[in-house]
Amino acid sequence: MDIRELLLKDVMIMDLKATTKEAAIDEMTAKYFEAGIINDLDLYRGDILKREGESTTGIGDGIAMPHAKDAAVQRATVLFAKSDAGVEFNALDGQPVHLFFMIAAPEGANNTHLQALAALSSLLINPELVAALKQAQTPDDVQRLFGDAQAAKEKKDAEEAAAEAAKVAAAKVTTTSDQPYIVAVTACPTGIAHTYMAEAALKETAEKMGVAIKVETNGSEGVKHQLTAADIDRAVGVIIAADKKVETARFDGKHLLNRPVIDGIKKPNELIQETLDQKGGVFHAEGGADAETEATEQKGLWNRIYQDLMNGVSNMLPFVVGGGIIMALSFLFENWFGAHSMAFTFTNNLGNYAFSFLVPVLAAYIAVSIGDRPALMPGFVGGYMATLAAASVVKAQNPAGFIGGLAAGFIAGWLIIGLKKCFAKLPHSLDGLKTILIYPVIGLALMGLIMFFIVNPIFAAINGALIGFLEGMGTGNAIIVGVILAAMMSIDMGGPFNKAAYTFAIGIYQASNFKDGRWMAAVMIGGMIPPLAIAIASTFFPKKFTATERNSGLTNYVLGLTFITEGAIPFAATDPVHIIGSSVIGSAIAGGLTQLWHVNVPAPHGGIVALALTNQKFGFIMSLLIGAVIAGVLLGIWRPVAKENA
Repeated sequence: MDIRELLLKDVMIMDLKATTKEAAIDEMTAKYFEAGIINDLDLYRGDILKREGESTTGIGDGIAMPHAKDAAVQRATVLFAKSDAGVEFNALDGQPVHLFFMIAAPEGANNTHLQALAALSSLLINPELVAALKQAQTPDDVQRLFGDAQAAKEKKDAEEAAAEAAKVAAAKVTTTSDQPYIVAVTACPTGIAHTYMAEAALKETAEKMGVAIKVETNGSEGVKHQLTAADIDRAVGVIIAADKKVETARFDGKHLLNRPVIDGIKKPNELIQETLDQKGGVFHAEGGADAETEATEQKGLWNRIYQDLMNGVSNMLPFVVGGGIIMALSFLFENWFGAHSMAFTFTNNLGNYAFSFLVPVLAAYIAVSIGDRPALMPGFVGGYMATLAAASVVKAQNPAGFIGGLAAGFIAGWLIIGLKKCFAKLPHSLDGLKTILIYPVIGLALMGLIMFFIVNPIFAAINGALIGFLEGMGTGNAIIVGVILAAMMSIDMGGPFNKAAYTFAIGIYQASNFKDGRWMAAVMIGGMIPPLAIAIASTFFPKKFTATERNSGLTNYVLGLTFITEGAIPFAATDPVHIIGSSVIGSAIAGGLTQLWHVNVPAPHGGIVALALTNQKFGFIMSLLIGAVIAGVLLGIWRPVAKENA
């Protein structure tokens, strides 16, 4: 596919007016919407900002590649925009961005489009092309430059392929005695841009350094240039430049560097040289220092713990939401038809069935995140044991519960890691026994002993003490806890603080046999405040928001009322101080009020739907209204006037 079919002339912006990151994104997404490339401006813009919140797409050298792949995109397109003055875009090198390539990929993008997007991305490491693009004056100039660059690259690729084929035909090795050989894998979450830019940068740098290299890409179109066993066996080392998990077991016994994908783009010399010097630890698929250990050291222990916890929470949430809403319906049916009706019995039992899996699934997927698939079964059983009051030597009145399940997940994961190290030196002929026999049997036996004699007795006591403390808590202390939990929901809007508060409320709810929803009231209303605050502020203080933001603000009424805190993320990403500051204040006040008025929400999700279930409807409504209005007014007062309205 010709790259020029993606670089449409009628969506190019040759003189970008924006001077800030937010304004640049607004200007480019608005252009897409006007041209009919996207049919939902809010959805696409929100996904662009969400991607920017993960890490900047300003890759340096005056280039930014904001991108999103979602249902709003009608056809694969790349919007080219040029700013002579430059835009502060939080680029990795701290310099202004002059060239923008906003990539829009539909959810069902075909391989032809994805290959073209990958090819375009790889061309942008060519400094001559970048310099020429900065001087381009018309859309025709841009298309001509890319057309020439694509033709030159295709010619070079064909020559390299022919040369490689000739070597194979002549039964020669692909590297010479004085030319070292390395292999690499590149991958990024969206698999559109950074994956292929890292590939191109590594290949080009390796050629300049006189190093032979093969790069496997794990992109949107699947795995390309897959490394064979022969490739890996020949290589002196392995580079993984990735921001998502890639298959590593195949690199057993090789020196391996595990780095973010952006290092593949910006530091290819460093990665290649360190690989040649074998500075990467020796990877062992079973035990020893592996890529996961190295990644943990680079990212920090707490980041890794959070990643493992979130793997458990994310897999648990479908049970929470599905079971919670079905159970909420059962309470309505009980009020309408009675406790002995078939409607109540069926929905209540179904909700309870889903809820019975909360702790086991949480523990199982925390364990999987740490110890991979062999840890699934020990983690699941450990989580199940944490829910049983009689599953300990000490006949505890309370189960180990949610916190016991958390402990079970981490213990099961690291238990399997330990077993992998213990059995790492078994003969290769017995490798098949590890996953079929050794890990399941020994892992389960050890997990059972640990849960039975240690975890359950300890955490049952802790869980019982916590429940007793909360049940006996006076109104004053309850208000303080409500303030803290609700504020945490707004601090990072779906991040670690938000998930910690929600997990705490779920734990108490589960431990109380799904009756104590006081803390659920605080976190639910606290999580509803941020999008509602934005909606209120954009409605009553319109000059403080751009036209695009005001349109998005209307959507936040719906998102806020349905307890989707993430609706505020696009705004918080571009204006964190005002958005988060106002939201935290409003949420904290609302959370405290839920405890003052003794609001109990017997469902873990639903937002305004939960109003029908609460024992204190006045308290629910007033807590939500007061918190949302305070946050919205604060935001409207102290947020500066938008530049387009000044």
